[in-house]
Amino acid sequence: MKARILGQDWLVRRIEARPVRGKLSAGRGRLRRDSVRLVTVFGLVIVGVAGSGVAASNGASTASGTSWTVYHGDPAGDGDSTALKSVNTARRAWTSPSLVGQLYGEPLVYSNRVYVATEENLVYALSAVNGKIAWARHLAPAVPSSDLPCSDISPTEGITGTPVIDPSRNEIFVVADELVNGHPQHWLVGLNTTSGAVELRQRADPPGSYPPALLQRSGLNLDAGHVIFAMGGNYGDCSTYHGQVGSISETGSAARFFTVDSRPGDSQGAIWMGGAAPAVDTRGDIWAGAGNGSVHTDSQPYDDSDSALQLTPTLRLRQFFAPSSWASDNASDLDVSTVPTLLADGQVVLAGKSPNVYLLNGAHLGGIGHPEATLAGACNNDIDGGAAVVNNTVYLPCLNGPVAVQVSASPPGLRVLWRASVGGGPPIVAAGLVWTEGQNGTLYGLSPTTGAVRQQATVGNPANHFPTPSVGDSLLLTTSATQVVAFRGSAN
Repeated sequence: MKARILGQDWLVRRIEARPVRGKLSAGRGRLRRDSVRLVTVFGLVIVGVAGSGVAASNGASTASGTSWTVYHGDPAGDGDSTALKSVNTARRAWTSPSLVGQLYGEPLVYSNRVYVATEENLVYALSAVNGKIAWARHLAPAVPSSDLPCSDISPTEGITGTPVIDPSRNEIFVVADELVNGHPQHWLVGLNTTSGAVELRQRADPPGSYPPALLQRSGLNLDAGHVIFAMGGNYGDCSTYHGQVGSISETGSAARFFTVDSRPGDSQGAIWMGGAAPAVDTRGDIWAGAGNGSVHTDSQPYDDSDSALQLTPTLRLRQFFAPSSWASDNASDLDVSTVPTLLADGQVVLAGKSPNVYLLNGAHLGGIGHPEATLAGACNNDIDGGAAVVNNTVYLPCLNGPVAVQVSASPPGLRVLWRASVGGGPPIVAAGLVWTEGQNGTLYGLSPTTGAVRQQATVGNPANHFPTPSVGDSLLLTTSATQVVAFRGSAN
């Protein structure tokens, strides 16, 4: 038989199909073990195995010297790794084979493997030693972009958001946009990190939603045994959708949602955050940034859009901040496009497409129009994605190049330390440098004190606008459109 992948005819040969011993009880979100199907795609083994149940979870781990299991390394998404003292960018440690489908998420690292997912709904486990494929799992047909009301992801839309790994379960979770009986549907899928066996399938579309209008762009996170994800619209804000934060138990409970622009007649308010994951703080509260809503005049009730949202673990709104210009920001597409940046002292930094960066008191966000401080003109382009934080310095993901901002508490204030003119993808900090990838396919290591380029390496043009590196197993990792590139580091 033939499979249509990335617009090419790939010869696919079925080499084995046989029943697997044992079954899983059919229940909400759990799979019944039916069969094993192995196919080869030009030498690539794709394993199709229904998996087994696993134990309960305690949540995402923080970044260690060997693991990077969630977007930007820990539940708060601070993007700061102390695992390496130096990185050799003069020579690649390895480059993966070209993978089937475009890479939009950040590489994850766990148990001597590197994990990525593609827009063709393939999940890959690569050897951290040499980049070879340990296993690959094709979940379901991806959605052709032509089947969507609008999109800037082409030719297919599949797994876009960065997955998350729960080490206590040896399980990686993804949200896949699947073509089911000719219609797009979003599914949360959990796979065993060792074998690729599918252990969870749970519908992730909000009740009453129109799935073709939804894009699961943000990364995933974990919170007390639940997978946290978010929904927004496709590029162009076409059709009708609502921005939403979702929560599904790792054992397969029905999804719970918080909805932006939830009043009758309101819509939009995407929670996409330049690919960043909702942040989870030390008490389990969830933080997200909401984009522009459909309300364009402040004579109408506020709609939770253009905001920093703090939600309880059960997705009830605890508090919010929105600029006093929220309505005009909505009208001009100058909305929040980052995840709120959480500082250790309780302060919060928020940015987006508007010229302003806001400093907030995390204990009292202030509602509409009450920031602790405002910094104008930090970036003359959009600030999209997750920032990196080291002490009181925040490295913001300005599309023109990272911007370093110093945060003060008494009196509260924000001050630009430097602006880079290279890179532009969401930065991380590792080996004493700020790392960012540009649309030119170059990975840059910048001085954290001046922003000057200290190291750089060509990795190949990325597929998306917000590529971000990661660290694990003494490697600095990043992606091109279809490959993972690794550089060897010296461990601290």
